[in-house]
Amino acid sequence: MSTVNDKGTALVTGASSGIGARYAERLAERGYNLLLVARDEQRLQRLSQQLQSRFAVTAEVMPADLTDARAIERVAQRLRQDQQISLLVNNAGVALSGSLAESDRHSVAALLQLNVLALTLLSSAAAVNFSIAGRGGIINLGSVVALLPERFNAVYAASKAYVLSLTQSLQAEVGDRGVRVQAVLPGMTRTEIWQRSGVTLDASFDAMIMSPDDMVDAALRGFDEGELVTIPSLPDSADWHNLLQARMQLAPNLSHRQPAARYS
Repeated sequence: MSTVNDKGTALVTGASSGIGARYAERLAERGYNLLLVARDEQRLQRLSQQLQSRFAVTAEVMPADLTDARAIERVAQRLRQDQQISLLVNNAGVALSGSLAESDRHSVAALLQLNVLALTLLSSAAAVNFSIAGRGGIINLGSVVALLPERFNAVYAASKAYVLSLTQSLQAEVGDRGVRVQAVLPGMTRTEIWQRSGVTLDASFDAMIMSPDDMVDAALRGFDEGELVTIPSLPDSADWHNLLQARMQLAPNLSHRQPAARYS
């Protein structure tokens, strides 16, 4: 089986289950070869075998714990050097439950390492490679809590606000070099992240929880349409554009020599 095709290779982090596994499946169906990154090597191997059998693509397994700096650098190095990689899906992430004051500092540090530092360094490595090649795509998985930080754990919400801001800035930096960038902001999605963070979802949440299949299908449709920010649950995209417009109306008055008169 050839390792080269016209789509190139998609590197998917957190690929062993949930949203990451769905991205891997959908991208294999589109003809991408895959580089699957996650901690659980056995799950990755099973997924790799399934995808290679179903879609006649290659699906390489790269076990890596992206809360570890050495593992981040190993994956980043591959992104910098492998010219076949044409798409990065930064999906790996973790959540926390409870307030910031109640959070264990080691859990907070691990969340920031994975949700912020790993995503940033992998995006940077991909941006270098893709900018030189004049092609490629970077998909960063955020969350709607970036827009509603009062509704969830402070550290998790802040990390997802960072993902949104980084993606918007990155688009401004590399968008004119042939690199496509997208932030995906899902609402509640039925994945293992809830159990891992200690949150129990009862039946009252059913109307709010999207399946990973539907979420990824919507996100890829948004990517195909060139959306910088995709919110799969949002019925009317005008609502998002209105928010952007309101934000830009602040721009002329965000920096002046003197304080506003209302503070005199």
